[in-house]
Amino acid sequence: MNLKFESICQEAILIVERVGRFIRQEMGRVADQSIEEKSLNSLVSYVDKTAEQQLVEALGKLLPGSVFLTEEDTVANQSGDLQWIIDPLDGTTNFLFQLPVFSVSVALQQEGETVLGIVYEVNRQECFYAWQGGGAFLNGRPIGVSRRAPLEKTLLATGFPYYDYGRIGPYFQALEHLMRNTRGIRRLGSAAVDLAYVACGRFDGFFEYSLNPWDVAGGAFIIQEAGGVVTDFQGQSNYLHGGEIIASNPAIADSLLKVIRAAFYTP
Repeated sequence: MNLKFESICQEAILIVERVGRFIRQEMGRVADQSIEEKSLNSLVSYVDKTAEQQLVEALGKLLPGSVFLTEEDTVANQSGDLQWIIDPLDGTTNFLFQLPVFSVSVALQQEGETVLGIVYEVNRQECFYAWQGGGAFLNGRPIGVSRRAPLEKTLLATGFPYYDYGRIGPYFQALEHLMRNTRGIRRLGSAAVDLAYVACGRFDGFFEYSLNPWDVAGGAFIIQEAGGVVTDFQGQSNYLHGGEIIASNPAIADSLLKVIRAAFYTP
């Protein structure tokens, strides 16, 4: 199938930005009694579900016959040659508490390979995107990962465990080492934004566990097109479905991986 990914990406951006405007206009309007708790500390509202429905409808029209993997299950999740991976509102808790970091994340896979990624940070109206072989962009400007090194001179991002505490010991071990041996660590509350910020060099690296494919698919691809490195905690490529991810510039990839792997996988 010969698809023009640049053209598809540009059309998908318009869809994502339109959904982003809907999310932005609903900020502060969600009543407490209409918020659901899907599982421990995992919140959802009509905004997430409506945004997802809008994305599914429009992206389905953009690529007829494509299937979806989505967070809110507003459509049946299916496997297929063309699959959209969608997080309609990454950072729902921030959104509901009116904190300013949340995003829409979209990726497209062709035969299991990611070929397009979009992360739209709603409040700053920053659209990060990439298509296969085309490089990475922020609102039309080319972006690339930072070159900062060594690890001691870098600024990192992470996500705190909020429901899966089974690996919190190794996490705290890695966190303590990195707190002592970097310029600092930030926790924004949207993994998709964290990844986008690595792609444009605002962060030098990011790590987190217990993430889902829709959290990371778009951002991880943008980082790779921006010249960065993305792996799981063992340095392999199972970051999309394996529930753990490290992303960074190439200059610190080995040293960051060494810290994380030692904490999580050294007996």
